[in-house]
Amino acid sequence: MTLSHSSDRSLASIHAKNLLISFNQQILFSAADLHFSQGDVIYLQGDNGSGKSTLMKLLAGLIKPNQGQITSQGFAPQTWWRPSSLLGKAVYLHQHPYLFEGTVKYNLTYALDQRALAPEQRKKRIKQAIHMAQLTDLLNHNASDLSGGERQRLAIARAWIAQPKLLMLDEPISNMDKHSQRLVLAMINQLKQDGTGLLISSHQTCGLTALCQQHWHIKQCTIHTSIHVPQTDDLHDTHTTELHYGTSN
Repeated sequence: MTLSHSSDRSLASIHAKNLLISFNQQILFSAADLHFSQGDVIYLQGDNGSGKSTLMKLLAGLIKPNQGQITSQGFAPQTWWRPSSLLGKAVYLHQHPYLFEGTVKYNLTYALDQRALAPEQRKKRIKQAIHMAQLTDLLNHNASDLSGGERQRLAIARAWIAQPKLLMLDEPISNMDKHSQRLVLAMINQLKQDGTGLLISSHQTCGLTALCQQHWHIKQCTIHTSIHVPQTDDLHDTHTTELHYGTSN
């Protein structure tokens, strides 16, 4: 099934057609037609081992499919030295994110393209990210010393600063305390409001998947697409989680 989609070519998007990925001559999954664009918020569902992370890595240009074609549009011209035309377009954030050696503050400032914003705008955006992720008391801590929830908050704050057009989040609130979950949910919702395309994998429906408007489900080695998103399993969590988090001035 192919989702109907806007034909606006000014939007950044990635289109995958006739995908097939296999390991040891066993098909992991196939997909006839997938379209991931700015403004999309997609819930990616599948059993453990079904290929959710693999699909995200494919769309990020980190690995290649056995068959099929993945193309992109709406992005700036690619630099000559990148080995893959997809690298750096759809940003993939693993559930155990890679952080740079150094402090939390270093990780946040490194993410910001020094040429993209004027100094005052850059300072403001970093301040907003610190506020949203509640990292003020951790700025001088080494990133390697952070807890799992703190690391994820830092990684998503760093992504928010960089303003990717397309962002893929692999189990972003797994193994996280409730406080960190609320902060991460709020940051992801802010990214949604900003128009970032989001592809979010989760092992269960929750307040996070309640943000989604499309559903990709890997089952029986096939990626099925739908505009019907499963209802949340945990109504209490959805009702008590603050999803509309304003940025500071």
